[in-house]
Amino acid sequence: MSFSIEGKTAIVTGAANGVGLAIGKHFISRGANVVFADMDEERLKDAISDFPEEDGSARHFAGDLRKKLTIANLLSATIDAFERVDILVNASRQVLLSDPLNTKDTSVPDLLDQNLMTALRVTQAVARRMIAQAEEEEQTDGYVGSIVNLSSIAARRTHPDLLAYSVSSAALDQMTRSMAVALAPERIRVNAVAFGSVMSASLKGTLKGHDEMRSAIIDNTPLHRIASPNEVADAVQYLASDASSFVTGQIVTVDGGRTLIDPTAVSAH
Repeated sequence: MSFSIEGKTAIVTGAANGVGLAIGKHFISRGANVVFADMDEERLKDAISDFPEEDGSARHFAGDLRKKLTIANLLSATIDAFERVDILVNASRQVLLSDPLNTKDTSVPDLLDQNLMTALRVTQAVARRMIAQAEEEEQTDGYVGSIVNLSSIAARRTHPDLLAYSVSSAALDQMTRSMAVALAPERIRVNAVAFGSVMSASLKGTLKGHDEMRSAIIDNTPLHRIASPNEVADAVQYLASDASSFVTGQIVTVDGGRTLIDPTAVSAH
């Protein structure tokens, strides 16, 4: 059983900050080639400035992946740089607050478009490329690619302010299962990592000066701490590697046990 992803080529979306950036850097440190994709080009360039692109293992791609042409361009840029793609990590995600009784609130369709449909369309494009690669290489055994979606424990927790985020996360989980079954005959594995509170830059900003919120999250997490982004990255590496070669359609939860206890009013980030 090997956890190695050395020499593999991965696309990581939402890679300019937070968990997506942590996953991309983690993959680079493990010997993979990575295309860091995000809408924010300036932040993206700054985030991966430690990895020179010339003849290196990192590339950046900026664009709005809600647009089909951008997805096609991302795939072309990846093939131009590394000639193939073996791993896709759909880490592009957004959190919006909802007003459940406001008929003009568009947070649900907005997050379904951002958190579900973007991941689905990128998955479809990358899966087609993985299938074509296998045919070109006459690969007849083993799996030919791994796709990992980043979800949230909000899919299983209820908080009115997070209506849209919860709905989009639950939809992403079901998309993961459905695409796993659809792509299994093509030997492409599709899984997800659902995580709880992770000490990303955004959560640090949210918790600054809010000691009560920090304490509430920790008190409602059986392991009694907040995870680091690298702990999510480790789980993603497992699902991307040969170590999980017989795992597909699974939602791996990385939350310190938080979903095992009674829900509270603490938001799931």
